[in-house]
Amino acid sequence: MLWTAVTVVGLGFLVALELAARNYDLPGPIVHQAREAIFVPASGHLLYASMALMMVVLTWRQRFIAVGAAVGIDIAFALVRWAADAEQGYGNGPLWVILGCAVIAVTHRKGPERVLLLKGVALGLLLVAGRKTGDTWLLITSKTRPEVLDQYVLTADQALGNPSWLVGRMVDATGPVGAHVLDWVYVKLAVAAVVFAVYQLRNVAAEGRFPGHHLVRTFLVIGLLGPGIYMIFPVVGPIFAYGVDGGQWAVADLWPNTAPEITAPQLMPFDEITPRNCMPSLHTAWAVAIFIHSRKAPRLLRLAGTFWLIATLAATLGFGYHYGVDLVAGVVFTLTIEAALRSLDRGWDRAGVLLVVHGAVVFTALLLSYRFLSMEMADYPWVFGPLVILSMISVIHLYMRTAKKWEAEPAPARQPKKQFELV
Repeated sequence: MLWTAVTVVGLGFLVALELAARNYDLPGPIVHQAREAIFVPASGHLLYASMALMMVVLTWRQRFIAVGAAVGIDIAFALVRWAADAEQGYGNGPLWVILGCAVIAVTHRKGPERVLLLKGVALGLLLVAGRKTGDTWLLITSKTRPEVLDQYVLTADQALGNPSWLVGRMVDATGPVGAHVLDWVYVKLAVAAVVFAVYQLRNVAAEGRFPGHHLVRTFLVIGLLGPGIYMIFPVVGPIFAYGVDGGQWAVADLWPNTAPEITAPQLMPFDEITPRNCMPSLHTAWAVAIFIHSRKAPRLLRLAGTFWLIATLAATLGFGYHYGVDLVAGVVFTLTIEAALRSLDRGWDRAGVLLVVHGAVVFTALLLSYRFLSMEMADYPWVFGPLVILSMISVIHLYMRTAKKWEAEPAPARQPKKQFELV
């Protein structure tokens, strides 16, 4: 019943976004995804990553067959496009394989086997749908929020010393090599998440069930709740509001070489194209989630998780996509969601409730401070700067202490489930 309810709600949300996009004479997430069954996908690597996520429910034999089928389909599409002198690309193959597995689950599987395979298909499609839904939602933010709060956030960021300006100059100093590496890390965040998730879910096929909590759950909830904050707190980012990418809508071309002068902040109009997707920084939130879930992985994955977090923080600031206070909010946002999901899995206790409430209060207080105390934060940076950092550290500390307590307690006993072969 839970999976049915989630499916119905998800489909309803997709339909609502499709209708909202139609109001602006643009295709929504459903049409975009349907087109990619035939036309060149926007992100082939994401579709292969989605198929990899789906394959955690398959046996090794089935995985080899699925990969071979996906590659074969992509080659067939490439040959047809070459003959028709059309645009080349890849990614149709894995989408067809995922949809094919859904058909197989309905027509050739029964009982727990069908449920497990459908869960795997849903997991893969959720990653794809999340990307398409995010694109449509960002369009909606630009159309429905004509004014942005960048001046308030920039003013509040004085308490942290304008880290975006500083890191932006550092990235420029590294030249094209440093910028290329950071851009690759920033763009491939979803693929990195799939790598860590596949490791976490590596035993699903053998055990016949998913673990109670894993990285994908946190990723999806972050992606579901984060855009709602965008609508409440619309911000475009320094490279748009104060940089060359903002064009005529920018206050001035200041980022990252010229420190901005602090004046009384006010709402500023902006174009109907640039997404209002800064507060909180979801790239930071997702990178923190990867870091948290990599802590129990082998050493190589732990190092990779640490690298991805540091590089993502550098990219979000160094490319001018975010202010420093965005990142602080993103960290608190993730830890609160992670605590809530872990509590939901293991059962709510006093420590879990306290952690979630504390994180929610700190996150709300940060956003209210950025909006209504920004001038005070700029006038007294040596007071508010440490307060902002300490508020984030308080959530980190409480999360670590609570997580350590949970890990020291015996895990709730699970009823053994019959193992089975999917073939």
